[in-house]
Amino acid sequence: MSNASIANTYEEFIKAFHPKSGLDLKFYKQNQMQRRILSFMNSHGHHTYPEFLTTLGTDSVLYDAFFKHLTINVSQFFRDANQWQTLRETIIPLLLHSKAPLKLWSAGCSGGQEPYSLSMTMMDHFSNTRFSVLGTDIDVNVLEQAKNGVYKQNDFASTPPEALQKHFTLSDKGYQIKDTVKKPVTFQHQNLLTDRFQSGFDFIACRNVVIYFTDEAKELLYKKFTEALIPGGILFTGSTEHLFGMNHLGLKPVSSFFYQKQ
Repeated sequence: MSNASIANTYEEFIKAFHPKSGLDLKFYKQNQMQRRILSFMNSHGHHTYPEFLTTLGTDSVLYDAFFKHLTINVSQFFRDANQWQTLRETIIPLLLHSKAPLKLWSAGCSGGQEPYSLSMTMMDHFSNTRFSVLGTDIDVNVLEQAKNGVYKQNDFASTPPEALQKHFTLSDKGYQIKDTVKKPVTFQHQNLLTDRFQSGFDFIACRNVVIYFTDEAKELLYKKFTEALIPGGILFTGSTEHLFGMNHLGLKPVSSFFYQKQ
């Protein structure tokens, strides 16, 4: 099969998949996304795009697994411990500018580990500060897990033992997060590239979400994030996501992976 016909087939697949999923894969780097799709197809015994698309329409378990595979839902509590230390010691104090509640957002929140980590951080280290946390994701299944708040041992590789003891109860299903941590957190279904954002955020975390996005999609997204932040607000990015050449958006680095709106 020639490269041209492969490209055409891929383009037809992503065009047909878009209305069903709401996921517009043209915003993602083609080489990387095509590899991800083909590896999933091969591992599940599918060899052509049309046949795979037909099966996705009838097999909801396969569809959910494929959607999760595409949206790369990998997270842990307090992932990248040094960055959470910077958040506690430098970033949050920088944001405590008034008596207004802090408005925090975890964009691409996966199973809720990051928004709940934000909630625990605020409760444990800034107990006199009122705050709210929004968690959004495109995958409705991981949002259900987030709302339920039950986690497995491997979610806690980076978690301080005292946080685990204080904020979770052990049950036969796993570790259940306590209602006190849940209370300030709300979850919403959201497509970051196409949906409108709320505004007035003091802090936005979007980490390891844009890895596969095209440069145009990243530009669009970071522009929307900047507009959603208040002046002086902070954007927290993933450890492979440096915002080179984003000065025109009015974001300046204040620490590694933390950018402040001018």
